[in-house]
Amino acid sequence: MPYREEEEMARMSFVEHLTELRARIIKALLGLAAAFAISLTFTDPLWRFICKPAAQALKSLGYPTQLYVFDPMDSFQVIWVKLPVVWAIFLGSPWVLYQLWAFIAPALYRHERRWAAPLIIGSSGLFILGGVFAYFVIFPYGLTFLLSIAKSEFVIPQVPLDIYFQTFVNVVLGVAVIFELPVLIFLLTALGIVTPGFLVRQSRYAILAIFILAAVVTPSTDVFNLMLFATPMCVLFYLGVLASYLLTLRREGRPFPWRPVVIVAGGAAAAGGAWWAARHFRENRAGARRRP
Repeated sequence: MPYREEEEMARMSFVEHLTELRARIIKALLGLAAAFAISLTFTDPLWRFICKPAAQALKSLGYPTQLYVFDPMDSFQVIWVKLPVVWAIFLGSPWVLYQLWAFIAPALYRHERRWAAPLIIGSSGLFILGGVFAYFVIFPYGLTFLLSIAKSEFVIPQVPLDIYFQTFVNVVLGVAVIFELPVLIFLLTALGIVTPGFLVRQSRYAILAIFILAAVVTPSTDVFNLMLFATPMCVLFYLGVLASYLLTLRREGRPFPWRPVVIVAGGAAAAGGAWWAARHFRENRAGARRRP
């Protein structure tokens, strides 16, 4: 039967909403301030960690592995101000998301508030996962590609410290925010703004928007780096569609159709196993022919 629950919701005046919002913002800022203070005690290892992609990219191209400072204040502003702020955002993201959830929770039904812990953990995990993916995959490949464009005996790149850090932050934070797509889709479904059917019908436009966004966020313009970002984003979009579908099934009291999923997954696994076996057999056969 349809999932219906009538529950009287607490009503707050406009001024009370503003007071609650101010309190949540202050608590979120205090959490970020504490994370900033913690980050200040680890500036040296954090800076070495951020410079590692630049050192690897420059070394792979045969260039000196140093960043350059053209303004004496750049080192202080980047290492002792901007760097701790960025790390504070990642460290304090669970606390900030909790404050956001605590602000909107009074407007939800009791059964909807049970999603608080999974949403906070999931959104924080996706945010951090997006930053990790950008650091280890997108940014190094994009930076290497950009530095290799003008590689010649007449060109030696001098990467300014402030420009490198700004590019790093744009890519890492941008990807981390975009990795929140499944949570956004889930919340839009919970609010009744979108449905799984609508998302599936409009998926081609969503994929087009993902590729356009990938072209803006990625540091380089080559197809390889574009696909490095767009492919996981398409996967995240369909994970969001799946979460939307599961929420709709729960609301309507319908069971999840396990049988088709098991059949499709089994067929995909069998096809993958057959492809791997055929490839392995072909490689072994080719190796046997090359032997004297």
